[in-house]
Amino acid sequence: MNFSSRLLENAVNEFSKLPGVGQKTALRLVLHLLSQPTADVERFGNALTRMKHEIRFCDTCKNISDTATCEICANVKREKSLVCVVEDTRDVMAVENTNQYNGTYHVLGGLISPMEGIGPSELNIESLIQRIKAGDISEVILALSATMEGDTTIFYIYKKLKDFNIKITTIARGIAFGGEIEYVDEITLGRSIATRVPYENSFLK
Repeated sequence: MNFSSRLLENAVNEFSKLPGVGQKTALRLVLHLLSQPTADVERFGNALTRMKHEIRFCDTCKNISDTATCEICANVKREKSLVCVVEDTRDVMAVENTNQYNGTYHVLGGLISPMEGIGPSELNIESLIQRIKAGDISEVILALSATMEGDTTIFYIYKKLKDFNIKITTIARGIAFGGEIEYVDEITLGRSIATRVPYENSFLK
């Protein structure tokens, strides 16, 4: 792709680094921004810069937050003894959209994947164990994607938690194998959480 401007080329190259964005799409986005008022483009750029520098992760659940404690963990109306373990923030949003869950969360920050060099130590598993050791949790819901990586992570966490005096459940398999939580429709996901089953039962099957 030939560019008439080095500045334009640099901007397109940066946009094309985004997931699912090729050079043609990147060029279209850059030209759109170029046609917008300067104030709008500066506001766009400032939002990204502030996000990168100021955003943080909740000290308790590791969800993306603006403060040390996220709004969900700080909400006194949430059931603090119930923890839903998910892969990332997108899954928190997916579960919240079902309006079927009123507990708290724990965001792992990924899934165990030896092929990608991601082991348990790279995930927020130890902090989950520490939350359980504090003694305020009665049930852990393992709401991970129905993939090989998801099942491997569930099994690993189950082995780590099975000796604690807590209930360990997993969402019902209304989700097809290979399906990722963030793409499941709200009704199916909501029912899967509402009809969750003890993990031991699903494992024995």
